[in-house]
Amino acid sequence: MSLAAAFLDYGSLDMNDLDFSSLRACFNELQLYESTAPEQVIERLSHVEVAISNKVVIDAETIQQLPKLKLILISATGANNVDLKAAKAQGIVVCNCQGYGTASVAQHTLTLMLALATSLIRYDRAVTQGRWQQSSQFCFLDYPILELSGKTLGIMGYGELGQEVARLAQAFGMQILIANLPNRPKHENGLELNELLPQVDFLSLHCPLTPETQNLINANAFELMKNSAFLINCARGGIVHEADLVDALKQGKIAGAATDVLTVEPPREGNVLLDANLPNLIITPHAAWGSVQSRQRMVEQLAENAKGFISGQIIRQVNV
Repeated sequence: MSLAAAFLDYGSLDMNDLDFSSLRACFNELQLYESTAPEQVIERLSHVEVAISNKVVIDAETIQQLPKLKLILISATGANNVDLKAAKAQGIVVCNCQGYGTASVAQHTLTLMLALATSLIRYDRAVTQGRWQQSSQFCFLDYPILELSGKTLGIMGYGELGQEVARLAQAFGMQILIANLPNRPKHENGLELNELLPQVDFLSLHCPLTPETQNLINANAFELMKNSAFLINCARGGIVHEADLVDALKQGKIAGAATDVLTVEPPREGNVLLDANLPNLIITPHAAWGSVQSRQRMVEQLAENAKGFISGQIIRQVNV
């Protein structure tokens, strides 16, 4: 099967450190565009059978103007940038990538947990500011340092990623509790959120953002948590009510938080968490998934999805 493809926003994936040879081998032609503006989408896809997109929107109106299009490969797990119904109606197969970032995100989650437990960022800043140099003792211990061993970790979202976080946390001697999510199948050993939250020392989020989980961690949730507890969010920003989190941190309802995600990304118009300037809040720029190994696995999955389509053995289709 002779196919031409266009990757509309490969710059979201490649930091000049990836090998695209397996993906190139799937097509007669592969055009890589670092980024694509909305008004450029139709022009760049009009002569290809395969569109590859990370975040560039391919909506129903666009799809209707692309009669040659046969396959859309999403270089992500989330498929909300593609109108799946419109694609199916036009006979276009849509495939995503899955599980490529499990090791990277789990590692980042533990990194954030450890940074909060050890006051790592605050100690680094203290040294940079010369405070250790002025200490009367050989050590400088102004900020609390906690051991993860013996602490309880609550996990919201116990799929492949949540289970990997649990495995790593158990290596540190942590106890694991699993949250049951609204309108989702109950886990055999799961607890309802109002039962789980008072017990946890750390709460880590690994569930999708859905109408049921939007703002699920809000002022009511923070009231149930220990004032010594920490929140970790490497899932989606909208799961946590950001203004309520700021209030909880300022009022000492919880001890600290770390998030890799915000409700709007990038936060060009500001964000209540960024503006808060809180010493017990760590924010990273949606980087948890971004190890070179994770991003290369995504390239390989894109190639696998293309080969599956060409051979008639379609995999990872999201618009069945």
